Amino acid sequence: MLTGLTHITKWNQASEDWHAPRAENDLRVGGKFLTRMEAKDGSMGFDFGGVYDVVNRHEAIGYTMEDGRRVDIAFVDQGNETKVIETFDAESSNPVEFQQAGWQAIMDNFKAYTEQN
Repeated sequence: MLTGLTHITKWNQASEDWHAPRAENDLRVGGKFLTRMEAKDGSMGFDFGGVYDVVNRHEAIGYTMEDGRRVDIAFVDQGNETKVIETFDAESSNPVEFQQAGWQAIMDNFKAYTEQN
C-alpha cells in the first residue's frame, strides 16, 4: 500500500523529464510541506515548499510558498466528480503563460493518477 507521500511522488511533475523523488507533507493549518523536484537527468532541481494557511476538508486548501507567494485550491463537488480550481501568485522570472502551463500539467498528472488508482 502506498502512503500519501509516495502518492505525491507519482504525479507531481510538470513534464516527463522531471520527477519528484521526495515529499514531506503535514496537511494542517501551520503544517509544512516540501517536494523535491528534479530533472531526471540530474541537471537541475529545487525544493518546492511552504506552510498551509487554510485546510478545510473537501472544500479548500491554501498555502504560502517559501518566497511569500500564495496558492489557493478550491474543491467543488459536482456529484460523482470534483472540480479542482487552483489559483497562484506568479513569480517574476518566467512568463505567466509558462507558469500556468506547468501548474496545469501537474494538475493533469494528478487527475490521471487519481483516475487510475
